[in-house]
Amino acid sequence: MDIESLRTYCLSKPEVTEGFPFGEDTLVFKVAGKIFLLAALDEYPLRINLKCDPGKAVELREKYDSVLPGYHMNKTHWNTVIADGSFSGNDLIEWVDDSYLLVVKSLPTKIKEKIYKQLDM
Repeated sequence: MDIESLRTYCLSKPEVTEGFPFGEDTLVFKVAGKIFLLAALDEYPLRINLKCDPGKAVELREKYDSVLPGYHMNKTHWNTVIADGSFSGNDLIEWVDDSYLLVVKSLPTKIKEKIYKQLDM
């Protein structure tokens, strides 16, 4: 998956915004103001940070050499994923969805319910 496809996918989700709060080389996606994905624009292959359930984070790191503890993030809750072709595009989409939903789950009830309604959940 390239950065434009990833960007389009992220922005299609309810309440998602993008920005560059850490400089022009790091594209950040937030849901209702909370970060769920960071993409290093100066890296090839594409390198992104995703929030992840701690147990699943360890499992993915053990299974894929291209999934690492989150760079400059809480390594218990974040993974850095290098899109080098060692996993499928569907896997990446699933991990993006997981990250998004983990953050949504942590939002205040009113905002969370609004997003769930938009997602038909």
